[in-house]
Amino acid sequence: MTLRPLPAACLAVLLVACGPRNGDVTAATTSAAPAAAATGPFASHEVARFDEPWAMSFLPDGRLLVTEKEGRLKLLALEARPDGTHAAGALGEITGLPEVAYGGQGGLGDVVVHPGFRNNGLVYLSYAEPGDGDTRGAAVARARLVLDNQGGGRLEGLKVIWRQVPKVTGQGHYSHRLAFGPDGHLWISSGERQKFDPAQDMASNLGKILRLNDDGSVPADNPFPDQGEVAAQVWSLGHRNVLGIAFDADGQLWNHEMGPKGGDELNRVERGANYGYPIVSNGDHYDGRPIPDHDTQPQYNAPVITWTPVISPSSLVIYSGDAFPDWTGNALITGLSSESLVRVAFDGEGGAREAERFDMGHRMREIEQGPQGHLWLLEDGDGARLLELVPPPAPTAPAEP
Repeated sequence: MTLRPLPAACLAVLLVACGPRNGDVTAATTSAAPAAAATGPFASHEVARFDEPWAMSFLPDGRLLVTEKEGRLKLLALEARPDGTHAAGALGEITGLPEVAYGGQGGLGDVVVHPGFRNNGLVYLSYAEPGDGDTRGAAVARARLVLDNQGGGRLEGLKVIWRQVPKVTGQGHYSHRLAFGPDGHLWISSGERQKFDPAQDMASNLGKILRLNDDGSVPADNPFPDQGEVAAQVWSLGHRNVLGIAFDADGQLWNHEMGPKGGDELNRVERGANYGYPIVSNGDHYDGRPIPDHDTQPQYNAPVITWTPVISPSSLVIYSGDAFPDWTGNALITGLSSESLVRVAFDGEGGAREAERFDMGHRMREIEQGPQGHLWLLEDGDGARLLELVPPPAPTAPAEP
């Protein structure tokens, strides 16, 4: 099903005070659309700042890897505080990164750790790399992370295991989000690089979601094994700019993607499915040319939710922690132009609805769930704050007279 956008009067939002730089915790107040029951406020505090961060990933020891678009990988230690929140500890640099093509939406992108990191030390990076002439394309590399005693480390044995095909001009819609699935496969979102038609071309891996083995080889049970080497990588096609991929507790993959002028999407990703872009979309081209809606061509998989006005979704988690029990199984989406955190509730039958929206007061780039079930958010841009979201402090009982 497709949910139409709520009227503007219904888009009341939660205003979050993100706290001063000394890390003091400030509580949020809440308001939500009439049809959505608010789950209560959370508290947010600043932990650190980064320049143009794009992604983060926790190591098993609780330290945090953070990518910065210009081509830096930082390692942040976190120190527990008595109230259960965290303060920034040592901040180190990881060396040995590949050359990145920085500019526009390009640069160093996602970072994830291998499910067997404790034994193999492998981390995976996505980034934009230069090609011939003025061309660029996304790539994924893996390497062994070797930590030192000074709070930093280096990457060893870096090897590119996947590339966008073909490299094209322009600096947009790389997508290059990474996720490991429950079965250990590596999933990659590949944007259509603002070139439209490659999303439907099986000789290209642009505008697709890819499923690979952890070494970059192609699983034999992918849906298109007989259509060529590039097509064999493909799990689904007809995507635009996919900046969020995540699995729910049942192993179902979900993605969100930016629509053109209107029509941001949340999709239930199915094996071999075509999501229609650029043939259909619930938005239109930026020059005003209309694009037929999904319901005009039902052979293409329609989004579960669309947003117009857009939220500019930038990252996605499906919550599984204990800190916010009312949100278990919900999707949490960060928004750029909407400067928001959007909570989506699933109905158990493949449907979903926007349940709540929180005004974060800043373009939000990334969200991750931390080891204690706290939520960690990165703002976008220079001097961007790393925020930790925690349950609000328990109310203090009034003193007896």
